[in-house]
Amino acid sequence: MAATLLAWSVCLAQNGAISTVAQKYSEGDFATALKLATSLASQEPGNDAAWYYAAMARMALEQKGYIFKGDGVEFMKKAIQLDSTNYWYRDRLAVFYLMRGENELATAEYEKLARDFPRKTDAYYQLVNLYLREGNNAKALDMLDEIDALAGKTDPSVMTRYRILLQQQKQEDALAVLKEYSEEYASPQVLSMLGEHEMGMFNDSLALAYYDEALALDKDFAPAQLGKAEALRMTRRYPEFFRALHSLMDNETAQGAAKADYMVQLMQHSDPHFLRTFTPQLDTVWDTAVARHPLDSAVVSGAGIWYYQTGRQDKSLELFRNYAEANPDDVGATVTKLQLLTSLGRYEEVIAEAEKAYARFPREVRLLEFVSSASYNLKDYEAMIKVCDRMLAAAPKDSAICIAAHTIKGDAYHKLGKDGECYKSYKKALKINPSYAPVLNNYAYYLALSGKMLGQAAKMSRKAVEQEPDNATYLDTLGWILHLQGKDAEAKPIFKHAMLYGGKDSAVILSHYARVLEVLGETDLAKVYRTQAQNKASSDEEE
Repeated sequence: MAATLLAWSVCLAQNGAISTVAQKYSEGDFATALKLATSLASQEPGNDAAWYYAAMARMALEQKGYIFKGDGVEFMKKAIQLDSTNYWYRDRLAVFYLMRGENELATAEYEKLARDFPRKTDAYYQLVNLYLREGNNAKALDMLDEIDALAGKTDPSVMTRYRILLQQQKQEDALAVLKEYSEEYASPQVLSMLGEHEMGMFNDSLALAYYDEALALDKDFAPAQLGKAEALRMTRRYPEFFRALHSLMDNETAQGAAKADYMVQLMQHSDPHFLRTFTPQLDTVWDTAVARHPLDSAVVSGAGIWYYQTGRQDKSLELFRNYAEANPDDVGATVTKLQLLTSLGRYEEVIAEAEKAYARFPREVRLLEFVSSASYNLKDYEAMIKVCDRMLAAAPKDSAICIAAHTIKGDAYHKLGKDGECYKSYKKALKINPSYAPVLNNYAYYLALSGKMLGQAAKMSRKAVEQEPDNATYLDTLGWILHLQGKDAEAKPIFKHAMLYGGKDSAVILSHYARVLEVLGETDLAKVYRTQAQNKASSDEEE
């Protein structure tokens, strides 16, 4: 009796140890699981479960980029030696080979699994995929034959066979596979593929018939809903198209991201007349999608962009605001809302919302840039400087934030007429990154405006232009400095280049170019650009 009790207690201890290992593994604590499993395996070399968990934990750590003692493959091989009838052990070994890119070894392992476990179709499907990777379509088709013989034809096997035949340029055979299966089995997925095929052949009526047949089997089958909608759109049957599209958007089983992707593609590739004509219907479609997926970022973003681009900015803001409020921990949603408020010129709201957001996300110091930007637009330059000081205090070792803060401070000091302080801030930014183009350009331009240190200004300006040779603002700075240095002939081609890349949209750049042309004696052309500069300035004032 004593010996039996002792054996039972040892068994319980072993099971308890494995349970602890399994728990650590399931919790994602792979390092501890590996340590415990290898220790248990060394104490009990015949414990196959210990070797299994050692292998699983070791490979999980390897996938995360950590290197620990031992080899997951060798550990799993020891588990298999102890229990060669365990399908899961051997399947994991094959997966390990795949993870390491050792496809030949994986193929050999799956082939052995298929022989030893002939009723397990998972190994067969893995072999199909491996044969396809190797480009061995014939073997893949043979394996599909075995799957069909073992488990009967299924949607996955038929669709795989269809794709292989298409790759072999056997379109008629591929289509026959779908039709034969569809005659024997009711499959919305295969019927939808038949509809897609007929759409590609411009057989719209036959495509619609297949889609309707699929939807008769499953009224919420999203691929059939989408295919039908697209077929109706292509044939300009717009009332039916929008009814089908509404059904898709209201389908609770279809993914919101897929719906949003289709709608965004529709917006991007439709002509403006279509969008204007059917704006009310498109509004309804987007509203339906948002109602069905109020917390899906892709849907809300797509609808918000639609309303913004069609002049309903308040509606767009409402969508993004509601989404941000419903997702208070999503900093991205808050940033989108702040960006929209900024674009609408609602700067006081930007400041208030950004400060609230920063209180919620104190590590997201970049949120304070919205405050500084709004303060700039409100011409509150002292507030800009204070915000930048807060940014510097909050993230003194973050180079990106520090560069941004010093740059913004420099801009603010220039607006206050304190160019000495402006240059000090710019120098601090350039100390962190001597090639930071925005500061190089601004520093150079402000020096040029003061008429001082034109040589140094020209060097900084050229450095900025080298980084962004098609930036009209940077080209204007360099061209104007050259003019001030009396190098108008050298400045002219720089201004001509700027005209090609947005310079005509700036009254200042047009005026500068006109001045250079006047100095060079090209008075007629100078008048043209002078007039354009005046017209642009008047237009900007009206806006």
